[in-house]
Amino acid sequence: MTIENTNAPAATGANVRDHLVGGPASRVARQTTGVTGDWADALDGALDAAGMLGFRVIPLSVRKLPAIRSPHDKGHSCKGECGQLGHGIHDASNDPDRIRAMFDVARHATGYGIACGRPPHHLIGLDLDRKNGVDGVWELRKLAASHGIAVPRTVIIATPSGGYHAWWAGPEDVKVPNRAGQLAPGVDVRGSGGYLVGPGSRSTTGLYTLASDPEEVVVQPVPAQLLALMTADKERPRPAKKFTGKATGGRTLVGLVRVVLDAPQGQRNTRLYWAACKAFEHAGAGLFPVDSAHDALAQAAAAVALPDNEAAATIGSARRAVLGATT
Repeated sequence: MTIENTNAPAATGANVRDHLVGGPASRVARQTTGVTGDWADALDGALDAAGMLGFRVIPLSVRKLPAIRSPHDKGHSCKGECGQLGHGIHDASNDPDRIRAMFDVARHATGYGIACGRPPHHLIGLDLDRKNGVDGVWELRKLAASHGIAVPRTVIIATPSGGYHAWWAGPEDVKVPNRAGQLAPGVDVRGSGGYLVGPGSRSTTGLYTLASDPEEVVVQPVPAQLLALMTADKERPRPAKKFTGKATGGRTLVGLVRVVLDAPQGQRNTRLYWAACKAFEHAGAGLFPVDSAHDALAQAAAAVALPDNEAAATIGSARRAVLGATT
């Protein structure tokens, strides 16, 4: 799975090759406890991630949830101030003694979670699902194309369900929220307060593994434009206008306009870009005038309450991608 631009900049982030491809020569859990299996693998992976890369980690259960039960009743607001374990991501640490203590309590752990938004890398994750008819990888590619974002090579983890996690290093002064499906269908953001399942972890569906080229395993800085989309305020729905335009291009253009008009909240811009690309392909083949396609799609975008400048940028990007800059 590749999402990178072929002209990506040279690697500048945290090199995680040794950790992700076999770890250090010493296997701590096996040497100190004699225990093998998923628990030992998870502890080793967690210690490697913390000791070699500075990541803060917690043990995870086979269901990918924090493995230590809370010591408090439901409705508590404690984030670890009590000094006990069992506060989820608030327990995350890169101290090896504390990590061993957490895993000693969670002997059923089969994986580990890496806290996002914490120093030194301020990790950000994109969870790209590929299930239920949605392909997050393709949606990310479309999103990047529609906004002119060059996506460099970075660490990619393959999930056992067929999806991927893309890792990015974020700026220390920006808090990235956790969001599901807002960037695009099948694309979830893991930011401050969230965590990513570490490679080598096992869930009910299988093992999390490295998908990147082992020779280029580097956590890249998140592209500025992608970061801006991750941190943008959520769109507030505004009353949609009734579509009054005419799609003068036969059934084909009418169908593409309907794709935009039927787009659910959070997918309107992505649907608009796809429909525009298809429309300009047909226009280029002489099925209908280019301007007819442009005008019909612009009116459809307005009808679903997409901001005019955003719609114009998306349609223009699709037009350039299909027909070139001179049309």
